[in-house]
Amino acid sequence: MFQKRGAVRATDRGWSVTLTLSAIAGFPHPILVSDGDGTLSPANPAAVSLCKAVEEGGVSGIAQLIERAKASSEAQIEVVMVPAESGAQLFEMVVLPLLEGGALLVAKDVTLESSLRSVLVESRQRYKDLVEVSSDFAWEIGPDGTFGFVSPRGALGYGAAELVGRRPEDFAIPHPGVDSQLPFHSDQPVEDAEIWMRRADGTAACLRASSSPMCDSEGNRRGARGVWKDVTRERERETALARANNRERLMTYVVRTIRDVADPPDMLRTAAGAASRAFGAIGAQICRHADGAFVPAASDGQTGSITEVLAAMSESETFEGVVDGLPVLAQVVRYRREVNGAVIVWRSADGRPWNDDDRYLMEGLADQIGIANEQVSNHERIVALSRTDALTGLFNRRAFFEELSRRFERLARDTRPAALIYVDLDNFKAVNDRHGHARGDEALMAVREILVRHTRPSDLIARLGGDEFAVWLEGADEATAIRRCDDIISAAQALMSYSGGDHTPLTMSLGVAVHAPDQRELLDDLLQRADEAMYRAKNDRKGSYRLAGPVPLLETSEGRD
Repeated sequence: MFQKRGAVRATDRGWSVTLTLSAIAGFPHPILVSDGDGTLSPANPAAVSLCKAVEEGGVSGIAQLIERAKASSEAQIEVVMVPAESGAQLFEMVVLPLLEGGALLVAKDVTLESSLRSVLVESRQRYKDLVEVSSDFAWEIGPDGTFGFVSPRGALGYGAAELVGRRPEDFAIPHPGVDSQLPFHSDQPVEDAEIWMRRADGTAACLRASSSPMCDSEGNRRGARGVWKDVTRERERETALARANNRERLMTYVVRTIRDVADPPDMLRTAAGAASRAFGAIGAQICRHADGAFVPAASDGQTGSITEVLAAMSESETFEGVVDGLPVLAQVVRYRREVNGAVIVWRSADGRPWNDDDRYLMEGLADQIGIANEQVSNHERIVALSRTDALTGLFNRRAFFEELSRRFERLARDTRPAALIYVDLDNFKAVNDRHGHARGDEALMAVREILVRHTRPSDLIARLGGDEFAVWLEGADEATAIRRCDDIISAAQALMSYSGGDHTPLTMSLGVAVHAPDQRELLDDLLQRADEAMYRAKNDRKGSYRLAGPVPLLETSEGRD
């Protein structure tokens, strides 16, 4: 029928169009013609398979569609499903009524288009669902550079409505080495870029962002889409761990530096130097605590006045402030809960302020300084025990002669005089025999008090053993030595109360030898002269003193020859 006509005239809403056979045959989509009685025939080769499917009854609704077009004299459009070996196909069917009766059916395969649309709709819905449940914050930047879409729950303490229409740079915080705008304006995909942005409460947030640019069909950038995750807590934990590791490293350095010192007297000086370097400070001081007061013990580098610092620390465990224009950080140190000193660190006037890391480090340093102070105190106690007489607290024989040797060598350089006095108690054995050793110890302590009272702090006093004592008068000439001996003999009258009997009075016999700076005398000779003088006193009259004779002339090489 269609071939006999050579052309068809279709109408729609008062308009009519004539289609030639050649135009219909060359049309890429199926075209079918329906006769007045409803019989369908293919109008071009593309319609053959579709016409066959309709004839076999696999397509429903075609007849009704044709009738509606004829009755309304208007085109009717509907999507119909056509069975096929590869699966159902969808055709968008346009039915145009013909002027001569019947209808013209133009079909377009929309299977792929429909599938893609469904997939896109489903994909978009899944994306929205994922955004809803994801811990990440999703966003889109439009062509104008503002947020066009954000996760419904919002971010950074802002609601979604507060973010839409705002620019990312409104929230960006400049950070060294970080381009906070990279994920939002990059022409290339960005993955796991860390940026810093400000929250609604003003605090900083570290975000890990990934994004992809959005482009139009011509490849022109139209914005960006991405997600970010707040990793502030993660970064804070990492930063805290790094800071703790750094403090541990510095404390390890301080501990090793202190423990590597073999000589305890040098330990505090070394500890002060280690503290300066650990804090990046210009100086440090270490104090010890004795008799209720802090006493400077060691220092390193540049320091200021510690009077104000120590005064404040008498009432508080710590001090942090500025003294003499320098930032100061100080803390009391303890050993087994007992205060035994303090540590003070000084920074330059333009140095960075003290922070929590410094305060934590100071706590650890204070523990180590407390241990070091205790070690020094223990060392001093041991040294004191090894160098002092257990009863009187005076130098013992070994300590006295060690110190005497050093001082005697110094006399040659200083050209100053000095005097050595040997002291021996008379009838001391009778005190112990009659009154007991406890009374004898009291007598020895009384001797100590007499010698201390009639000497200066720069002099040396020693108990050599038993009832023997020695006194070194620093810088004393003969007249001074004689005056001291007179005073001591006079004060010794107080010892009579300790006597063992009327015929055995407790007295002192002294032998004094004066060393002149112009004399060429050996220490052994000086000791011998004092010893001989003391025995002369005992033999001549107990309870007196004798002055040693002149220094014997030293033999020269010519005399020996």
